[in-house]
Amino acid sequence: MRIMFMGTPEFAIPTLKKLIEIHDVSCVISQPDRRSGRKYKLKCTPVKEIAVEKNIPVYQPESLRNEEILDTLEKYNPELIVVAAYGQILPKYILDYPKFGCINVHGSILPKYRGSAPIQWALINGEPETGVTIMRMDTGTDTGDILAISKVKINPNDTSGILFEKLSYLGADLLINTIRKLKDDEINFIKQDQNKATYAPMITKEMCKVDFSKSALEIHNLIRGLNPKPASYATIKDDNKTINIKILSSELPETENKLDVQVQPGSIVKILPGRGILVSTINNESIIIKKIIPENNKKMTADSFFINRKVDFFEI
Repeated sequence: MRIMFMGTPEFAIPTLKKLIEIHDVSCVISQPDRRSGRKYKLKCTPVKEIAVEKNIPVYQPESLRNEEILDTLEKYNPELIVVAAYGQILPKYILDYPKFGCINVHGSILPKYRGSAPIQWALINGEPETGVTIMRMDTGTDTGDILAISKVKINPNDTSGILFEKLSYLGADLLINTIRKLKDDEINFIKQDQNKATYAPMITKEMCKVDFSKSALEIHNLIRGLNPKPASYATIKDDNKTINIKILSSELPETENKLDVQVQPGSIVKILPGRGILVSTINNESIIIKKIIPENNKKMTADSFFINRKVDFFEI
């Protein structure tokens, strides 16, 4: 099948590679290259890097409005457009163009977690499972008919990084099977139940701050849901200087995590050499903070940072 592929980050790469193996990927549409890092260098999108390596033409429009890629559509005349984490809403002129429409690889079990951060929110909310949905796109945000779903169990210490990788490969395999059925007219299009829809909005910096007045499990889920990016954070005061600390990993104590004495949430209860620090939360619970990145510093264990500091608690 003659396919136009639209995608941007690492999540889309397994899908693109699978498509290249089996179908005619005539061109790739990706987000424009952006400057990033300390040296503010212009960086290609991960999808563009793969397309260039495979000698596939790449187009990077700033916007899809005003029929900006209509000439590209007419030039390559795709039978199907496949979208995986592209990063923009597709206007109707694109959705209506290909014979077989536009289908999307979405990292959740729709209609749950529509939106831009489904993997992170599944972890933050402590879901027992998640998955990938292949859906036919319409003008709404992840509201189109479902073509196929594949589910996976969420393990207790899965992070968003781990789940991104799992779901990216799961989605690639599911997509290839779905395209075959679509071409052979073997697909049952399933309408989404709007009453069961939930949303996974973009993660903001305000959402990333750890609130130690919440339960240990809620905090642990937030930390793993935001690992590796954008990462949760907490704040301390050291010598009257405010320091933001990214928190990369945590652990719930294996035994009963209730503390023997009542302490303020956010208190650093104990240094655990080689392991991290024990911090109090609401209801006298506790959590172990393990790997951190202090402001203007490198990744380290929390115990190595706090062992020689006169800091007793995190700011709430």
